[in-house]
Amino acid sequence: MSSQEPKIYLLPNLMTAGNLFCGFAAVLKIIEASLLSAAGEPVVMRYYVAISFILGACLFDLLDGRLARLGGHESPFGREFDSLADMVSFGLAPALLVYQIVLQDFHRTGWIIAFVYLLCGALRLARFNCLSQNIRGREEAEECSREFSGFPIPAAAGLIASLTLMMLSLDEGQRTIGRWKFALPAVLLFLSFMMFSRVKYPSFKGLNWGSQRSIPRFLIIILILIFAAMNYEWMPSVLFITFLLYGFVRPFLSKPLRDEIEEEETERQE
Repeated sequence: MSSQEPKIYLLPNLMTAGNLFCGFAAVLKIIEASLLSAAGEPVVMRYYVAISFILGACLFDLLDGRLARLGGHESPFGREFDSLADMVSFGLAPALLVYQIVLQDFHRTGWIIAFVYLLCGALRLARFNCLSQNIRGREEAEECSREFSGFPIPAAAGLIASLTLMMLSLDEGQRTIGRWKFALPAVLLFLSFMMFSRVKYPSFKGLNWGSQRSIPRFLIIILILIFAAMNYEWMPSVLFITFLLYGFVRPFLSKPLRDEIEEEETERQE
């Protein structure tokens, strides 16, 4: 029985490779921080670099799906490759980051907390792939593409990385993160639960390269981006926390308002 080689579309999978590279680089920087910490050297700069790579992986992950859908190049290979990259960038790297910063002080309990997050991330990715493969019919596929069940693992990793970045900025000039670091294990466990919760989150797949905006809304978006860049120490955490809370508020919003926020009307008109 002959097997057919899977098609590998260049641009989307290049973005996924960029995601994987960022996750790998983040892990290396966290290991470097561990070695330097054991030698009594300052490690804060390594944390900054590792966080930058995790947030960079979030950007690559956002782009690979957009490019695949833009060219109609979604494929089983791309889905599996994306999940493997996500496991490194959004599963292993954040778990190691929190372990190195605070969980190692708790010894075996720290191992368990970090592993719970890693395990939940792996199970969520496996569940997502199984659900994608079992979709039957166009309506079911469209419904699945519009929203996620549970908090997406890239957003969970982005939230952990951005919160750590904000904590580093609060203790600027110190060799280690201050007492705020003890909030990270609770956040890690909460996000582990949220990844398997039934809370619905929009995929924002209606927002694409063809989306159109009025001039005032376009200017508002530009101003928000500029403000976020100028306040990079804490603004990313605000954005990720807002997305986390949106899942709880979403069921209480009117459908027109929800569609406006999630770009569903734009997607239908196209």
